[in-house]
Amino acid sequence: MGETTVNNIKLTQREMSILQEVAIGRTTPQIAEDLGLSPETVKWYRKQLLVKFSATTSAELVRKAIMNNIL
Repeated sequence: MGETTVNNIKLTQREMSILQEVAIGRTTPQIAEDLGLSPETVKWYRKQLLVKFSATTSAELVRKAIMNNIL
């Protein structure tokens, strides 16, 4: 898997896929089904994204990703 680095935020391809799904309003079960992952795995990735962006909610995560030109 490759990585994307923007403004010192490094995201794997999987993290980017999940971030894009979050940005369009998909739920954890929907993302899990779309990407062939377990809901627990998606939850783990979502938590990692929140940490990387210093965000506490999905809305804040998406807002910060947009502000950093990642979305």
